[in-house]
Amino acid sequence: MQGSADGPRPPLQMWGGVECTVARIGAEIVDQTRLNGHHDRLQDLDRFAALGLTAIRYPVLWERIEPDGAARADWGWTDERLGRMRELGLRPIATLLHHGNGPSDTELADPDFAKKFAAFAARVAERYPWLVDYTPINEPLTTARFCALYGLWHPHGRDHRLFVRILVNQIMAVRLAMRAIREINPRARLVQTEDLGKAHSTPRLAYQARHENARRWLTLDLLTGRVAAGHPLWSYLRRAGVGRELEELTANPCPPDIVGLDYYPPSERFLDDRVERYPARARVDNGRDRYADLDAVRVRAGGLTGFERLAFATWRRYRLPLAATEVHLGCTREEQLRWLKEIWDGALRLRARGAEVCAVTTWALLGSYDWDSLLVRRRGHYESGAFDVRAAQPRPTAVARMVRDLATTGDAHHPVLDTPGWWRRDDRLLWPPADRDRARPSRRGRPEARPLLIAGGAGRLGDAVIRSCVARGLPHHAPSQLELDMTDPLAVAAAVERYRPWAMVNATGFARAQAVGIDPEACRRGNVLVAAVMAAACAAAGIQLLAWSSHLIFDGSQRQPYVEGDAPAPRGLDAASKLESERVVLAACPRALLIRVGPLFAPWDQASIAARAIHAVRMGGHFEAAADVTISPSYLPHLVAVALDLLIDGEVGVWHLANEGAVTYADFARAALRGAGLPSDRVESIPAADIPWLAARPRYSVLGSSRGLLMPPLDQALAHYLEASLG
Repeated sequence: MQGSADGPRPPLQMWGGVECTVARIGAEIVDQTRLNGHHDRLQDLDRFAALGLTAIRYPVLWERIEPDGAARADWGWTDERLGRMRELGLRPIATLLHHGNGPSDTELADPDFAKKFAAFAARVAERYPWLVDYTPINEPLTTARFCALYGLWHPHGRDHRLFVRILVNQIMAVRLAMRAIREINPRARLVQTEDLGKAHSTPRLAYQARHENARRWLTLDLLTGRVAAGHPLWSYLRRAGVGRELEELTANPCPPDIVGLDYYPPSERFLDDRVERYPARARVDNGRDRYADLDAVRVRAGGLTGFERLAFATWRRYRLPLAATEVHLGCTREEQLRWLKEIWDGALRLRARGAEVCAVTTWALLGSYDWDSLLVRRRGHYESGAFDVRAAQPRPTAVARMVRDLATTGDAHHPVLDTPGWWRRDDRLLWPPADRDRARPSRRGRPEARPLLIAGGAGRLGDAVIRSCVARGLPHHAPSQLELDMTDPLAVAAAVERYRPWAMVNATGFARAQAVGIDPEACRRGNVLVAAVMAAACAAAGIQLLAWSSHLIFDGSQRQPYVEGDAPAPRGLDAASKLESERVVLAACPRALLIRVGPLFAPWDQASIAARAIHAVRMGGHFEAAADVTISPSYLPHLVAVALDLLIDGEVGVWHLANEGAVTYADFARAALRGAGLPSDRVESIPAADIPWLAARPRYSVLGSSRGLLMPPLDQALAHYLEASLG
């Protein structure tokens, strides 16, 4: 991997990966490749190649090809995908088992597991003799811990002997598999992945941290033949009954050709014996002490050791080529960008220090499902990656653009990179610092960090945008109406020059519906004039604009959700002025992102129908609501989170954002009351004609989308609302 004396070493490569876990969740088998749609989209491979990737960690999974045994194997899907990758010049790094157990008749703890797995590996090599790079089993140590120590995955054990058996079985399987593969293709390389973790602790638990810090090396120590007498875990492993296997691995090691390091903020743990400081869910018992097992980043004053330092320690320990083989965060878009850039820059610095780092891998190219619960619950929680699959075709995100830039130029830029990720900020701490280390100063946003310029920050929509910016570490400025007259083109142009925003957010709109009938000019000025001025200013400065519109621009004549291409037909002055503002914005500013929303609700918003219903019934009264008006509400925290992600992605044009679901005002009020533990029969259904709305309401204004359903279902949104507002 290093350059020869005749030339420089190759540049740092960008690899990619497809989350492909096939997990047994209870009695159900969940296949990520089917959930993310890749199973049915051959053209995804062309999308990956267009990013400039040189290699893909790709599933050639035992349980997908031979779910019912070798005699009934189905190679068709894999043949087609690997063939297309060869045509595209994408090098597969074939994964044969990824946190799985293999076919239905196979168990990780079975005595014959390694031989059966190696036989499958030989069949792969015979069918694809041109394949060079293999990850036979992804993260053996992580899989063994989750299956046998923590009880999270099948077979849901909490037994050290079972843990050791599953781990050693997998290591023996890797060794036998590579032997079988190399008999067919002597050039085959082992790319062995494992979690790059570290344990920190209070003094009382130093012994447990030492054990875990020795254990974290086991995958690589076993493969490189280091686990012999004198190894800190030699006795522990022998007591579990694997002495023969240890001797075999020591005598005939199978060192990786490339060590793949998978690292996430929770990879580093903090063990604290002061359990009273933490919630019960964090507490564990090792038979000697009860303690809390915590994400170190959330409790250590010194923060994370970090990828760069841990990777350098790996390099010094093994002197084998390294790659960062999973770089992904399930979080907001700017944090995904910050994390990827931090790992890439760290890899470049490692190379400068002499470490042989060959690649960084953007993981979960198509996102992943339910990893927020470590796959123990199937709730459909989706984390997007370089692509967002919640549309007819995968939509490239800002991560895809960064990947392409890093792959082709070695560098990437976005204004959100000017501030540190959450794992570097002071607000990362969920509890008082538990260690004695001095806090490392956070890398503050550089003075030249460009902000979002927010108009209408005093309204509930603008307030929600500001709250989200604060939580996400996005620099922003929200001038008051007295500070900046948004109807004055010269003043707005001067503000753009002064603050140098990378985007503007128009959250003004016309919030006082009761004034529509008495001051139509004010309505037009609030909805249209400000929109026109801000759109012109953004177009002149070449920056993005995020603007908002409403479900009210539709007349309610149809009985299926309105999508972006449906023709508006506003009823009433307010709706007409909103539609006019849309047309002004889209005509003046090609880079505008215009989002239509449903009725808003948020924990801090006492004007929403949910808040008013709960208040009325708590006070002993009834609540009247229309039973003949059907809507799709937009939960403000979800709405703003998705909108800012789309803005960072550089999306333009009209989007509909509402929580999935159609409900009448009356039924929505009842659902809120039920969730709050209040009697829902206190809602009185009345016709819309009996409600003195000053702004007309169409009978049906449910928002759907042809561009992607990005908001969670309404029942989840309401649950989040009630949890946040009721405590």
